[in-house]
Amino acid sequence: MSRFRQQDNLLGQSNSFLEVLEQISQIAPLNKPVLIIGERGTGKELVAARLHFLSKRWEQTYLKLNCAALNENLLESELFGYEAGAFTGAAKRREGRFETAHNGTLFLDELANTSGMIQEKLLRVIEYGEFERVGGSRSIKVDVRLVAATNEDLPALADSGEFRADLLDRLAFDVITLPPLRERKDDILMLAENFAINMARELEMELFSGFTEKAKRILLDYHWPGNIRELKNVVERAVYRSNNPNLPVHQIVLDPFESAFRPKGRIKTQDRISAPIAQTAPPTVINEIPKDNDKIKVKPEAVVEFPVDLKELSQNFEIDLINKALADSQFNQKKTADKLGLTYHQLRGYLKKYNLLENADEDDD
Repeated sequence: MSRFRQQDNLLGQSNSFLEVLEQISQIAPLNKPVLIIGERGTGKELVAARLHFLSKRWEQTYLKLNCAALNENLLESELFGYEAGAFTGAAKRREGRFETAHNGTLFLDELANTSGMIQEKLLRVIEYGEFERVGGSRSIKVDVRLVAATNEDLPALADSGEFRADLLDRLAFDVITLPPLRERKDDILMLAENFAINMARELEMELFSGFTEKAKRILLDYHWPGNIRELKNVVERAVYRSNNPNLPVHQIVLDPFESAFRPKGRIKTQDRISAPIAQTAPPTVINEIPKDNDKIKVKPEAVVEFPVDLKELSQNFEIDLINKALADSQFNQKKTADKLGLTYHQLRGYLKKYNLLENADEDDD
């Protein structure tokens, strides 16, 4: 296996991404804990793997664990192991991830989901390199480099008492913050082409003929709330749905749930037998664009710190929502107007007001 095989998808040329790669190269050789911060789908796991394979431990064990996948008791046993008889069903002693990763690297994803008890034991491992198995009393020494990741604001959680401040201090020897894909415009088409070529190879196509200009524009103008993971899904779906590998991909389906037959609303258990599916759509969050003829209901979710410039904030909101509606409508102005509850001429007024005409099709047949 190639030493860097797991880093193949760490591609990009934007300044923000290259700065992250440089930071990884600098911190990787050190035997210090690292904290990776980033939205879902930004590649935190790939960064953790790169940190390991660029370190002096690259030939040793690399383990990873999602802390959100287990409850407190199971997570404690998984991390630190347990002695025989520690609990019902513990017939024999079992080593945990820290012991198994001795001399290597342990990557803990979704760290913010850990309990205070787990955080206390993690703090001891980082400070003293030792811990006790569940049900045990003997301290076990280990040499493990800890890399942790989260999409939460850990300093804010520490301030509110929801995360141990002393553990945060130990983990944050250095913090790698990953930029979201919407801030890496220069990388979108490069990543999309890479995913498309790999998908074409998987489908045993003779070649990948690229994207049409309109498809490229859709990819570039979409806001990508799911970041690189979402981009990968969208591109692979577009490649496999294209019928002719000799023609460029022209259809980009951003929402695979889009359908005239999509159920709307949530059916209560007691109504599943006696009542039809509700016909009113649930409120839509800002990052979602409803189907044609649906009304948009925005549920505010962002935390706003006052004072703010209300006029500027409102303008930015309108521009963002119009751009999302355009992308979701394949840049057809008439469909966009329907999604936003506007007439065609009202939408044109907004497009002129915010200089967005170049983002929309002139011909809407």
